[in-house]
Amino acid sequence: MSVEIEPKRGEVAFKWFNNYAGLTIRTPSKIIVIDPADIHPREFTSVDILLITHEHYDHLDQAVVREIYKQTKCKVYADPTSTRRLRSVIDPEKLEEVNVGEEVEVEGIKIRTEKCNHPPAATPVTFLITTEDGIKIYHTADSLPFPEMEQIGQGYKPDLVFCTVGIAPGCSPDTGVEIAKLIKPKVAVPYHTASKRDLERFCEVLSRELPEVKCLLIEKGKAYKYP
Repeated sequence: MSVEIEPKRGEVAFKWFNNYAGLTIRTPSKIIVIDPADIHPREFTSVDILLITHEHYDHLDQAVVREIYKQTKCKVYADPTSTRRLRSVIDPEKLEEVNVGEEVEVEGIKIRTEKCNHPPAATPVTFLITTEDGIKIYHTADSLPFPEMEQIGQGYKPDLVFCTVGIAPGCSPDTGVEIAKLIKPKVAVPYHTASKRDLERFCEVLSRELPEVKCLLIEKGKAYKYP
């Protein structure tokens, strides 16, 4: 799904496109799509980098990924389990398996793979993306909080963090707030829910318990810009 806002230098734009962790991120030079599922591939006419966090149906749809790749010839980075499932639909030179602790760079965009606390998945990961201008975005997939998030926050100081607040096992607005507390980003964004109340509850608790972190309440299908 395209992001209509064209970010200038020092900016990034993004759009949440499903009820899960589906996100399009637009930097001044690149378009990054994460976990395209529950959406038609024709929504993605221009993609440079495609990231997959794990193999669950709401994060990996092989047919959608195949069609996006056919349309755009984008580079695809995926966790080990998803990589195995995509080998039959993505050309080998365009598909790369990523593991926790690894970092890749694509023309100034750095993508670091981090741990994910989502026990039902086989090899889930989260992604820390640094744009060509140094803006850091942490996409937590549908992770529950985990202690190492504190080190991620201290070491990388993310500007934006996307916090799961529903649907995934054990996740709630309160666990999403715990993610924000561990990472302490400039802006925390609730996602991964079909409930507007979950999103609002996250912002209410965050503003009360961590007032120095701004909450950005987003709507599905609407484009936003940072800063």
